Amino acid sequence: MFRKKTMEELNRLSNEEAQQADKHPIIVILDDIRSMHNVGAAFRTSDAFFVHSLYLCGYTPQPPHRDIHKTALGATETVNWQHFETTLQAVEQAKTDGYKIVAIEQAHDSIPLNEYKWDRQEKIALVFGNEVTGVSDEVMQVADACIEIPQYGAKHSINISVCMGVVLWELVR
Repeated sequence: MFRKKTMEELNRLSNEEAQQADKHPIIVILDDIRSMHNVGAAFRTSDAFFVHSLYLCGYTPQPPHRDIHKTALGATETVNWQHFETTLQAVEQAKTDGYKIVAIEQAHDSIPLNEYKWDRQEKIALVFGNEVTGVSDEVMQVADACIEIPQYGAKHSINISVCMGVVLWELVR
């Protein structure tokens, strides 16, 4: 029989400890995300996988907002984040800081996620696109690589928050 772990048994870090901890050299870039719930989920997922930073771009909603906080469950306090007027500005900043830009998109010549090889010493910035239009064409033109999650069903996409969880888990496991 299984017994759920207590909060003490989970050995969670305090907000301050989480902010100061060594994190994976990953930036998550959100390219014009519409849903505050998806943004909140991005914070929570970034916290769970120890992402270095989260870049909110364009009209992507920003904290503080009740709907973001509802989904983030406090992760807005543990994840480093900043806003950029455009996703291209965020990508340029990440490149300047030594990050390889990796679009997460269904595209010609993309690499299936299960075949992508990441050297954990390499700094990468993962760009997740708008819920309807995906990663912008201008960002696709400057990306260093493109990862695609293989899908087998009738629908052509999965929600960005689910996509983030799948990609980050595969990379850090």
